[in-house]
Amino acid sequence: MRNRLKVLCAGALLLACATSWAAAQVLVVGLFPGAAVLNVDGQRKLVRVGQTGPGGVVVVSADSRGAVLRVDGVERAYSLSREYSEGFAEPSTRQLSIAKGIGGHYWVAGSVNGHPLQFLVDTGATSVALNDGHARRLGIDYRVVGRPLQVSTASGTVRGWRVNLNSVKVGTLEVLGVEAVVLEGGSPSDALLGMSFLSRVGWRVEQDLLVLESKH
Repeated sequence: MRNRLKVLCAGALLLACATSWAAAQVLVVGLFPGAAVLNVDGQRKLVRVGQTGPGGVVVVSADSRGAVLRVDGVERAYSLSREYSEGFAEPSTRQLSIAKGIGGHYWVAGSVNGHPLQFLVDTGATSVALNDGHARRLGIDYRVVGRPLQVSTASGTVRGWRVNLNSVKVGTLEVLGVEAVVLEGGSPSDALLGMSFLSRVGWRVEQDLLVLESKH
């Protein structure tokens, strides 16, 4: 009787452990050379190669294409937002994690009206801001479709045109009908991803990551 009870208890313990293991949710929500952003049961952290993240998950290798993680002693390749437990559906909220770059700035590859463009994220800019060179490459005839205005910059007052962009996209996050300002000349040297886009998605800073998130 005692032996049978021990077997039953051991079986119950194994079942509880298996249930707990099966419920674990491991997501790779950001990929960078030598590091990955992990989301383990809702706990998000940037983990570099060789380090251990939430839930004891170890990042074995990582680049922009994927990561190899060691979970419960088993190594497995992950692509972006792939789930370790297949019992969970893909999250309906889309997210993009951007690592801090040179000079403490956040850079992200995106597109405007379907044309590729590199952005510097600027939470202090009220609108997406482009120079006239950006506008020409994007096929925006801002002097025809835009509304003229004067813009104060660090170099003084310059002429600008307020335009409406059909779409601005970074990662899987796309916003339609985004207000932008095109400035005459070469300033700003980098296209600025300002609040006319950011205010229409959720954004926050976690450690050295800028996290953008779609709104429902």
